[in-house]
Amino acid sequence: MENRQKEEIREALRRYVAKYPSQNKAAQSLRGTSAATLSAILGGKWENISADMWRNLQAQVGDMGQAEWRTAETTASQEMRFALEDAQRWKNVTWVVGEAGCGKTTTARQYEAEHSEVFYILCSEDMRRGDFIRDIARRIGIRTDGQTLRDSLDAITVALVQMERPLLVFDEADKLNERVFHYFIDLYNRLEERCGIVFFSTAYIKRRMRNGLRYDKKGYNEIDSHIGRKFFELEPTRPNDVYAVCTLNGVTDKDRISEIIRETEECGFDLRRVKKAVHRARRMREQEAFER
Repeated sequence: MENRQKEEIREALRRYVAKYPSQNKAAQSLRGTSAATLSAILGGKWENISADMWRNLQAQVGDMGQAEWRTAETTASQEMRFALEDAQRWKNVTWVVGEAGCGKTTTARQYEAEHSEVFYILCSEDMRRGDFIRDIARRIGIRTDGQTLRDSLDAITVALVQMERPLLVFDEADKLNERVFHYFIDLYNRLEERCGIVFFSTAYIKRRMRNGLRYDKKGYNEIDSHIGRKFFELEPTRPNDVYAVCTLNGVTDKDRISEIIRETEECGFDLRRVKKAVHRARRMREQEAFER
């Protein structure tokens, strides 16, 4: 890894650490990282820092090679920021629904990086109750070694209610299995009007919620009530959003932009597909300039 990349990671790490009350708390929130390692990296003492550790931190603190890519503000990202800001300010619960590739993860991670007392948790299908609680605790900076789930939940509650404007963000929340899904109710009951909570997912959660309510499955009526019996549905990505992505990332030729819009329309302007198309257009332009 080049020194330039290490500098970028160090700067991202410095911003990350600044969000926590102490360097120790920041270290506890990161997987496989000690306070001594953070101190060495931030202090420029890199001789004993392994390549694996650099990659580990790169994956966790948000500096993932984005220096060459600029994130455009789309209609959906504006709506997501509104939902996040509203939940953090008023300490309410919102479930944001948007199709894959509309920028949910990118917006959530950026919001976390830009605001204090915001904690991002990525959900998965194989996440168990213990994983769910420990991930929240780790992100907050709480060690749970040797604690029961109940003790960990108590520690999470105490830590969050002492903050001024805490916000928990659960990405891909529709992947949570039933047992973890139910555990959210206990968490919410402890944090109601004390902590904002935002869930991000695809529209699959709407079908799951309908079925849960129809068959009176445990917990679904309570969760539906907590989110106000309404999902916050994002506007779909549109051609003007694709245009903004292109121009912000150096593709300004109208014919090429039109080509990218036509190419990505078939997949609903999935922003991951758009990014690949923009990358290809930039490489083609570089090749053409080289051949002149």
